[in-house]
Parts: sequence; structure tokens; C-alpha cells
Amino acid sequence: MLSSIRQPAVADLFYPADPVELTTEIKQFLCASNGNFAAQEPFYGNKPRPKALIVPHAGYIYSGFVAGSAFSLLLHTHKIKRVILLGPAHRVYLEGCALPEANTFATPLGNITVNQEHYAELTALEKVIISDLPHLDEHCLEVQLPFLQFCLNQFSLLPVVVGECSPSTVADILELFSQQENTLIVVSTDLSHYHTYDEACRIDRQTCEQILNLDSLISPHQACGCYALNGLNRYAKRHKLAIEQLCYLNSGDSAGDKSKVVGYASFALY
Repeated sequence: MLSSIRQPAVADLFYPADPVELTTEIKQFLCASNGNFAAQEPFYGNKPRPKALIVPHAGYIYSGFVAGSAFSLLLHTHKIKRVILLGPAHRVYLEGCALPEANTFATPLGNITVNQEHYAELTALEKVIISDLPHLDEHCLEVQLPFLQFCLNQFSLLPVVVGECSPSTVADILELFSQQENTLIVVSTDLSHYHTYDEACRIDRQTCEQILNLDSLISPHQACGCYALNGLNRYAKRHKLAIEQLCYLNSGDSAGDKSKVVGYASFALY
């Protein structure tokens, strides 16, 4: 496979394109979400290192605080060497899951190597393809990368754009890596879209309860990343992972307009 780089698509739109400004903003979100930012130990205390995180993917001004509440759990840990990052296809219609042809993902903070080691096994699974098209303009994975770059040392990335598919399709992808302790799973999803503030809070409260119950029947109107989320929940229930909610707010809280809001929540699984 020829060497190719997936360039940032939403730098200067969803987050700053200037590396210094971007780093400063990430630090602010991590600080705001966890007062122990300057500590030299992981923030999860006596808990094991998270096996998976669920984070939102809006512009940082809207959901950066919520994302920071999850990514702060990764600070000062040097054992994560591989990240499996899954999120929904916003730009193209997709049945199943798409891995990129590109072997590098670039951000203003540098390049990340795509882990293509298991492509043969992954594409042997039902509805898993290799295509750059779903990745080209997709923001839901890209906005997580600067947080990961700041919080982790060197790591390889397996980026997966998830279209319409069953929970078992995603769970089977995750199953290939279940025995690798140095692997982190990150699922990117926002919650309800464009309801009034009170209605969004009501809908999102129910969705968060379903996530905490590892329900794999969450619908697209509840979470735009429901297909990846349902697959993670199926995988988590299979492996008896514990889950906790870290943060919830919506764009009415972060941006002020409460007439049509988008919901954001973060969770950690152990």
C-alpha cells in the first residue's frame, strides 16, 4: 500500500490550527475538567487505567470541556501504545465500517501512524472495507486526535468510520484487540440534536441511563454515533466492563443558545 497522509479537514473550524493555540486550549479544557491537572500521577486513582472512553465530537468551544473530562484520565500514563478510534459517518453514506487507505493521520500537533497490522483480519469481518472516502472530510475522529497526542506518548491509531451496521459488527472489530492490554478504545458520539434545552436534557438523561446499562439499542435520534456506541456496549457487556459517567452538558450550557441544542456526555469503561 502506497504511503499517504490524511490531512486535517476541520483545523481552524472545530479547533485551532495553530499548534501553540491548540495546545493552550487543550490544557485549559483538561484543567477545567480536572483540578489535579498538574499532578504527576494518573487521575483515576485506585481505578485501573480506562479500557475505553466515550467522548463528544463537536467544535471545542461546544464540547471541549466534556471531552477533557475523559481525556484527563489518560494524563501521565505511558502504557497506551494503540488507540482504536470509532465514530459515525457524517459526510458519506456507509453500510458497515471503513478503515483508511492512508497510513498516516496529520494534525497541527504532528503525524500519527495508522496501525494497519490487522487489516487482513479486519477486512475478513462482515461489512468492513478499506476506503479513504469516509475519512476524507470526517470530523468526528479528527477532533479527538489532538487530545490523544497531548495526553499520550507515541501511539499508533486504528481509525474506524462506522456507518449503519449491527452492534456485533463493531463488537467483532473490538474483539480482535481484547487481549491487548496496551490498547485504548475511544468512541466518538454526540447525543440529541436541535431540541430545546429542556427537551434535550430529558432525552439525553434517558440515553445516558441506557449507556450506563450497556444497552445496545440506542437509536440515531438519541446519539449520532449510536452504531459505534451500541457495538462498544455489546463488547463491554460481553467482557463485564464497569462504566461510569464523567460529565454531561449541552451546547446551551457551553455556547448559551438554548433554543436548539446538541447534547454531549463522556464516560469511562474499566
